[in-house]
Amino acid sequence: MVKKLAKKSFGGIYETMYKMRRFEEEVFEFYKKGLMPGLAHLYLGEEAVATGVCAALNDDDYIGSSHRGHGHLVARGARTDMMMAEILGKEGGYSRGKGGSMHIMAMDRGILGANGIVGGEIPIATGAAYSAVYRGTEQVAVSFFGDGATNEGTFHESVNMAAAWKLPCIYIIENNLYGISVDIRDVTNTRDLADRAKAYGIPGVVVDGMDVEAVYAAAAEAVDHARKGKGPTIVECKTYRWQGHHVGDPAVYRARRDADEKKDWMERCPVRAFRAKLIASGASEAAVAAIEGEVEREIQAAVKYAVDSPYPDASEAFDDVLIG
Repeated sequence: MVKKLAKKSFGGIYETMYKMRRFEEEVFEFYKKGLMPGLAHLYLGEEAVATGVCAALNDDDYIGSSHRGHGHLVARGARTDMMMAEILGKEGGYSRGKGGSMHIMAMDRGILGANGIVGGEIPIATGAAYSAVYRGTEQVAVSFFGDGATNEGTFHESVNMAAAWKLPCIYIIENNLYGISVDIRDVTNTRDLADRAKAYGIPGVVVDGMDVEAVYAAAAEAVDHARKGKGPTIVECKTYRWQGHHVGDPAVYRARRDADEKKDWMERCPVRAFRAKLIASGASEAAVAAIEGEVEREIQAAVKYAVDSPYPDASEAFDDVLIG
């Protein structure tokens, strides 16, 4: 039986998606002003994926995140002020400024850390799933990764192990078509990446990653399958990143195949689409505006907290760092 988002949860779902959008817009502003170290790999355009998947999880479940991981933390209810401070390399961040954007984590929300290595989070989430079996809990683990990671050995090794041992792991492919500048359609002969599940004898599902309800339905089924001890599922979410690989990437490579590609995808904006769905379900414009106003207050408070937080002292450079 297909699980559907309850209408009573629509307000919370929209709040999450809108918060994700506004958070990333402010990170973009920080980057343009030269206030954050490193690069910003934004989740703009992909909000329905993390929101739909995380809505299907319990509070004690685990997540392995990628370099494009801010949205995953927001969807799990991580503190936006600590996230923003971490992205700026400040003492008040989740890792006291030592993780930054690409290695941000929120252990209190089951986020085991974002990862700058393509596919690096996949075996970590698989290990968390194994730990749940070992400890006899009903927890599941989710691994978020891009289309490019499905050509990495870590993907195949992890999925093979999870399939063989029936580990409660859900592999979420955020297929935004490009791994940096590499068009996935040029480097694989598989139209739907979820079809790779057939090689391991596990379910593979393709879903519209711009539709939060569709993502939730697929994720909820995969989570239920995992909790019952039936093993992993691969869920491919067809989505699109609005920016380049990072905000300094002009992404000229996208026009080589289709000059209107970005425009066409942006017209399917998942946040705008669900806002319309929320109003169609009976919410008033005033009620939706109230949600947006509350989110704006939270984001502006997070920005202020991040700006006001001090940088860690140089004497702490080797604190909390494992040196082999």
